[in-house]
Amino acid sequence: MPPPKSKGGKMLSLINWRLKVTINDGRAFVGQMLAFDRHMNLVLAECEEFRRVRPKKKPGEAEAGPVQEMKRTLGLIILRGETVVSLSVEGPPPVTDDDKKNALPFGPGRGVPAGRGMPMMPPGGPGGIARPPMPFAPPGMPGPPPGFRPPGFPGGPPGMPFPPPPGFGGPPPGFQPPPQ
Repeated sequence: MPPPKSKGGKMLSLINWRLKVTINDGRAFVGQMLAFDRHMNLVLAECEEFRRVRPKKKPGEAEAGPVQEMKRTLGLIILRGETVVSLSVEGPPPVTDDDKKNALPFGPGRGVPAGRGMPMMPPGGPGGIARPPMPFAPPGMPGPPPGFRPPGFPGGPPGMPFPPPPGFGGPPPGFQPPPQ
C-alpha cells in the first residue's frame, strides 16, 4: 500500500511563489499565490493580466495586423478553479528578512505598562504627601455614609489611625498605644 499523501502536496509548496495561470479564454495571470482550495480556486496578489488581441481586418486589406499582447495590472484577485487550464512557476517567493517581518514599525508615544503592571498609588495621593481631610463634601455629594469616618477625621480615639468598627469601643485588652 502506498504511503498516505499530505493534503495539498505540490500546491502547498507553491504558496507565496510567483505563478503564471492560464485560463480557458486564453488570458494569462501572473501573480503571487496566497491561497488555494480543493476546487483549485486561487488567490493571487500583485497580479497582472496578459491577453492576446488580434486587430480587426479592415476592408480592402489582405491580412489583419500582428497580434498584440495587452497587459493590465489587477492587484489582488480570486480565480475560479473551474476556469484554470494550466499553472507554471514564474519565480520564487520574494525574499524578506525575518527580523523585519516580525518587528513593528516605530510610532509616536511611548510604551508604558498598564493595568496590573502599574504600581499602586500611595495613600494620600502621588508623592506620598498626605492631604488634609476635606471639611465639607464636594458639590453634588452629600458626604460620607452614616458611621463612616475616613482616616484622620476628627472624632476617633487618640493614637488610632481610624475609628474602631461599630460595637468595639476601643483597643483590645492588653494593647498599649505607642509612647509619644
